[in-house]
Amino acid sequence: MPRSLNPFRALKAHRNFRIFWIGQAVSLTGSWVQIVAQGWLALDLSNDPFIVGVVSAAGSFPVLLFSLYGGVIADRYDKRKLVMIGQSLLALEAAVLWWFVVSGTITIPWLIALAAFAGVVSAFEIPARQALLIELVEREDLMDAIALNTSAFNLARILGPSIAAAVIASAGLAWCFALNTLSFSAVLAGLFMLRLPPHVRPVGRPSPIAGLREGMAYMFATSEIVVVMRMVSVFSIFGVPYLTLMPVFAREALGLGASGYGVLMTVTGVGALSGALFLAAVGGRIQRGRLFATASIAFPLVVLALSATRQAPVAAFVLLLCGLFMILQTALANGILQAVVRDELRGRVMAAYVVVYVGFAPIGSFAGGAMARAVGIEWTLAAGGAVMLLFALWTFWKHPELRTL
Repeated sequence: MPRSLNPFRALKAHRNFRIFWIGQAVSLTGSWVQIVAQGWLALDLSNDPFIVGVVSAAGSFPVLLFSLYGGVIADRYDKRKLVMIGQSLLALEAAVLWWFVVSGTITIPWLIALAAFAGVVSAFEIPARQALLIELVEREDLMDAIALNTSAFNLARILGPSIAAAVIASAGLAWCFALNTLSFSAVLAGLFMLRLPPHVRPVGRPSPIAGLREGMAYMFATSEIVVVMRMVSVFSIFGVPYLTLMPVFAREALGLGASGYGVLMTVTGVGALSGALFLAAVGGRIQRGRLFATASIAFPLVVLALSATRQAPVAAFVLLLCGLFMILQTALANGILQAVVRDELRGRVMAAYVVVYVGFAPIGSFAGGAMARAVGIEWTLAAGGAVMLLFALWTFWKHPELRTL
């Protein structure tokens, strides 16, 4: 019987994944509401774009520092309980932010400290959540589940900023944090409702340091993981500036205001959501490696096209393609890693993926910002696209077996 092209087939087929996905979609929407509000709050308190970047980096750098250890923890303990603890602590952080803002006592140091706290929690929660997916679906549906998980993130990226704008206009900034606090109840309720077999602790567990060394040795000894991780690293560092510098590109290259910038971000989110749903629909019918190669070459090409674009409608279309190919590339990298890794090492490998995908992003943001200041946004985007394209072409020439995964 031919496999259905319904992109939501995995949601229909797996009760546990369906419950988890719905809770995630609600919670991630709340998180995007907070991301928008937090950036606006940082600018409102400091009137300094650099401080906005510092607050953002405070939430990202702990992921770079602690995620590998978070992967060791994910492989040793019940992943569902770890995700529940992490989500509860993130809800607490949002509630504290709400209290500080509504009481008028919020300061930049407190804002940075709370962002850093959320980053530390995420360093342990994200690897456990990524590794939990295999327990919610059958192995042959894992690629579909990863794609749908990505679609939830991008649906939230479309809805969250719009909701944040409406809440700020009608109720005030503080209530964005209150809304995010409430949104965690959806994912926590879903985690309580999951029907999973009792967690069995691995026998003869090594110490955390030995476990970390074991995971690193396994990754460096597995050529597919090394090649994919290198690709993710380069694309995270050189691909991120097209998103983080979007306000600069909108204003300097296209002459747009804040509303135009919002439209460009929304279009990018629509492209990303479309890519995720496409992958969920055809993931079982295609060879992942070939599509990974196509997306890895197409994404830098459209970034190069964006750097040469000066008309807003054309830029919107190019950004639609940027969002689509970026999500295909990152979701397929995730799927390939999950397909080749041994189950007992899944948490550690996914933690390494989180480190390079999320933790390396601030490096690209800071470097891209410095380069844009020196040579302009257009040359910054062009340089990033050129580096990614050359690296992708070299990788698939050097490792043609990657296309067969």
